[in-house]
Amino acid sequence: MTGFSQATVSRALRNSPLVSEETRRKVQEVARQLNYKVDKNASNLRTQHSGTLALLFFEDPTSDDSHINPFFVAMLGSITRACTQRGYDLLISFQQASDDWHADYADSKKADGIILLGYGDYLAYCDKARKLVEQGTHFVRWGAVLPDQPDTSIGCDNYSGGRVVTEHLLEQGCKRIAFLGEATRHYPEFFERHHGYAEALADAGLKVDPDLQVDAESTQASGHAAMTVLLDRNVQFDAVFAASDLIAIGAMRALDEHGLRVPGDVAVAGFDDVPSASFAHPPLTTVRQDTKEAGTILVDNLLHLIHGDPVETSILPIKLVVRKSSVRDVS
Repeated sequence: MTGFSQATVSRALRNSPLVSEETRRKVQEVARQLNYKVDKNASNLRTQHSGTLALLFFEDPTSDDSHINPFFVAMLGSITRACTQRGYDLLISFQQASDDWHADYADSKKADGIILLGYGDYLAYCDKARKLVEQGTHFVRWGAVLPDQPDTSIGCDNYSGGRVVTEHLLEQGCKRIAFLGEATRHYPEFFERHHGYAEALADAGLKVDPDLQVDAESTQASGHAAMTVLLDRNVQFDAVFAASDLIAIGAMRALDEHGLRVPGDVAVAGFDDVPSASFAHPPLTTVRQDTKEAGTILVDNLLHLIHGDPVETSILPIKLVVRKSSVRDVS
């Protein structure tokens, strides 16, 4: 009906750049008139592609039954939208530290590539990442950007985020700023945030006090426990920089239980800008990561890998969001 060859029609139906816009429009209009639908299964069989991407969440302990970090829930929407716009289905599942998930998706051909959100202990994750690389699996990760990493990742500028939030607390007149979060190579994002925190203190002529640091995972319960430990040490502090919003919200609950006012007695800031941060009491100062941009870049980079195109690890900028939890009267 169009007068074009089968190859041209095929290219037009899959929006190939090899055909002109006018040809594509004509072919797709005739397809609509005929109510013609591409047999996706047959097409995938021929191209050896599933037309599906896998999104694997690392299972986190949460206060509800989701077991998904709220920060990653916010990123889910942008990833889903980007997949839809690019003609891919999205398969969502959990990965657990003990599971052989790296073999499951690659060997079974369930998906053309994998997006990883969260990975637990980074040093343990690297072993699995190397196996994925060795077997030729296409995958990208949201997380820390490191010089010796075995994979392609997209992450935020954790160092700058830690620095800018600490500088903000210093501007509020705070001198004894505690850090809640595990600042080790096992958790490089927290480690980089702590590095920025330490550099900001050094520039202000202040030393990092080990007594003002308490390990914590990214949960409200862990933040509450870490703050309780800090209070039990009977050390003076006038501010808290929590390595995540969930830690900060839990810490504020513990401060309230001990009769301390936020920000009157202790200024508090977090990191991530999860949806609950603006609804905390008081609303939480935090560092915002661009989840919309992150989700789009993750999908696009994965598709580049699938098609054999070069990709680069990217660091996205951050933005300090100041709310009532950290603003003190310094007049």
